[in-house]
Amino acid sequence: MLRTALRNVLAHKARLLMTVLAVMLGVAFVSGTLVFTNTVSDAFQKSSAKGFDQVDVAMTADYQDAQGDRVGKLHDLTRATLDKSERVPGAASAIGVVQGFTAVADKDGKLIGEGFQSQGGNYWGAKDPRYPLVSGHAPKGPGEILIDSETAKRAGYRVGDTVRMSVDGPVLTPRITGIFTTDDGNVAAGGSLTLFDTATAQKLFGKAGVYDQIDVKAKPGVTQAALKAQLDEALPKGTVSTTTGKQLADDQAKSIAESMSGMQTALLVFAGIALFVGTFIIANTFTMLVAQRTRELALMRAVGASRRQVTRSVLIEAFVVGAVAAVAGLVAGIGIGAGLRSLMGTFGGSVPDGPLVVKPTTIVAALAVGIVVTMLAAWLPGRRAAKIPPVAAMNSVHAKATTRSLVLRNTLGALVSGAGIAVVLVATTMDGSDGQLPMGLGAVLLIIGVFILTPLLSRPMIAAAAPVLRAFGVSGKLARQNSVRNPRRTAATASALMIGLTLITGMTVMAGSLQQAIEKMASSSIKADYVVSMANGNALSPDVEKKLKQAGDVTATSPMLNADSRIDGRTEYLTGVNGAAIGDLVGPKVDEGSFKVGGTDVVVDSETAKSYGWQAGSSFTVSYEDDKKQRLTVAGTYESNDFLSGILLDERTLAPHVADPYNMKVMVKTSDGASGAVQDRLEKALGTNPAIKVQSKDDISNEIAQMFTLMLNMVYGLLAMAVIVAVLGVINTLAMSVFERSQEIGMLRAIGLDRKGIKRMVRLESLVISLFGAVLGIGLGVFFGWAAGELLATKLATYELILPWARIGVFLLLAATVGVLAALWPARRAARLNMLEAIKAE
Repeated sequence: MLRTALRNVLAHKARLLMTVLAVMLGVAFVSGTLVFTNTVSDAFQKSSAKGFDQVDVAMTADYQDAQGDRVGKLHDLTRATLDKSERVPGAASAIGVVQGFTAVADKDGKLIGEGFQSQGGNYWGAKDPRYPLVSGHAPKGPGEILIDSETAKRAGYRVGDTVRMSVDGPVLTPRITGIFTTDDGNVAAGGSLTLFDTATAQKLFGKAGVYDQIDVKAKPGVTQAALKAQLDEALPKGTVSTTTGKQLADDQAKSIAESMSGMQTALLVFAGIALFVGTFIIANTFTMLVAQRTRELALMRAVGASRRQVTRSVLIEAFVVGAVAAVAGLVAGIGIGAGLRSLMGTFGGSVPDGPLVVKPTTIVAALAVGIVVTMLAAWLPGRRAAKIPPVAAMNSVHAKATTRSLVLRNTLGALVSGAGIAVVLVATTMDGSDGQLPMGLGAVLLIIGVFILTPLLSRPMIAAAAPVLRAFGVSGKLARQNSVRNPRRTAATASALMIGLTLITGMTVMAGSLQQAIEKMASSSIKADYVVSMANGNALSPDVEKKLKQAGDVTATSPMLNADSRIDGRTEYLTGVNGAAIGDLVGPKVDEGSFKVGGTDVVVDSETAKSYGWQAGSSFTVSYEDDKKQRLTVAGTYESNDFLSGILLDERTLAPHVADPYNMKVMVKTSDGASGAVQDRLEKALGTNPAIKVQSKDDISNEIAQMFTLMLNMVYGLLAMAVIVAVLGVINTLAMSVFERSQEIGMLRAIGLDRKGIKRMVRLESLVISLFGAVLGIGLGVFFGWAAGELLATKLATYELILPWARIGVFLLLAATVGVLAALWPARRAARLNMLEAIKAE
């Protein structure tokens, strides 16, 4: 049986090629994903571990928990704390670390890095062991800085150059006094690192006299654990936390691995989709191969082969095909992993130097996936062939499925589909996150149910295309009959396209509807012409609002000053606004009372008000950061959104209680409204600062839309693999169908159908099957898009379903193109058959 199976594999090389390609693509995606994420994770982990070479124990301030009316605060790490840690017996030295956001512009005025990757810090003394100098000297005073060598290389900066930069809004123009090297992961990923002297860093980052962290180096012979124990004993308990350098490196490695796991999971999901689609092709291929060898298998049964041996021979063929595809996929995947790493540079990122990582688990996963998927897909055709009685097989009476099997299949499909629809509909009535799991379960059940029902659905849906096919004469009529001759084969082929288009359509519907909802939210809730914020989402200096007020076109401004508070033993964020102008700058829907802010009158979003049992006219006591208390009155409640939420009060009421007031945003109204000229004038008033964003309502909507568009394009790119696999399936099915119908095609040629007619027949059959799968996929995608939107609508009041008719038309056109292209080779092969040899074929 082993020799027979191997002989059959070699005898059907061309037919099995498409199956090998389908499995290979899926395996390549799986192994490529694992190689890429493991390589990047390993490179970052090794790079970050180097950054802790100078740290034996790191000290950070403990958080003083909020209690009663007291707002929680961080304890301070002061110079006294540093001196005390340096005096413990096992300490050789201690360095005070100061960190914060620092935006550096290149010579064209554009921000280097991606906001959060643009970091600043302090250079310790005349020589800092953390940052070896390549050239120049240590910075002294606010007019001098150091920059990392990678940033200097990318931007073309040298020692002595003047740089435009900012930490909280106002533009600074210090001079570069030195360039240093670093193993900082943000720099390796394309960001920047700027260093000031310690006093300047503390002042710029609003941390006068305090440090974010103190790094202690142990004396020779003193272990990290021993030094940590000495520090814990010497420092006041409850004010400082200590962590060994090894633990920091381990935590960093774990964090990097976790951050990479999200990307890995997302990529593996798409690889799984490609393999799932490929499963249909494999099952289809082996079903047809087994059907074509029915008499051969029956003869084997007649001469003594058991059912198990017949099934085993089919599984051996599948094993050989799967093994070849898995090995080829693994090799291709290693190339994909290396290619993805190189492509990161194209998208503005970079990876620290390191080898390509191919772990044993990657090899095992690739081989297991390829072989197991192929053997599982081939098991059912093999089992079905083994159950056919030898005499029945020789007479070919087995060809048609029994009425009982069809009734059983259709009943099962209807039950599973009904259950899927019911679960999805129930999920739409749930609240946001609670409905996600049931929605996913319902979607899986519905897709499985529709797949089971696809043979039943194929007849009426393909019959609907009969009027169009009649226009093509005999070729069109034959194409329709061929499409429904074997409903199971047609269903398996169409299902591959159906799954890919279901996902693509569903994502497109959701993305378009979300974009529309965000635009509606922006236009209805924001009256301001512009919203000013930091590029990385950090707080703005109060000087930014002052400069905006001085711009000639500005008629009204309001900061959004955030601060912690305690209310009834709970921590709440307060937002300070310009009470006199806020009504002209925002326009949320008022649920109760009036939108009035000033003195002790505040407005509260309805959700927060409900949680406290407040309504218009209610009063409550608030405890500020400085532990002062004040009685406030709720003037009204409003409907919250992504731009405005929480408790709003007048900034003049809040600011005296905030030690370091910083604004998260500043809203601006101008006399001339939003225009390019006005936006340019506001940006110039702020010093054309790369760290600050001046955005109109359209800019805000477009920025959010760009995120969805990027995600959608990534999904399109990744699902393209599933479509490619589906194309291979159509080609495979048609090619094997042509072989199976050689005698019939020869007879058609003999009675007068010319080569063009044969080609047209095969192409139309392919087109009908592809469009059948597309209609099912688009229908399911629209349904899932609607259902997911119902979940989003519970969190986004402006959400409504938007059907992207133009894109749906493009998807149908894509499916038609797939059908036409997939038929080129099978149609040409059918037309070139020798009619006499075909008629004689068994």
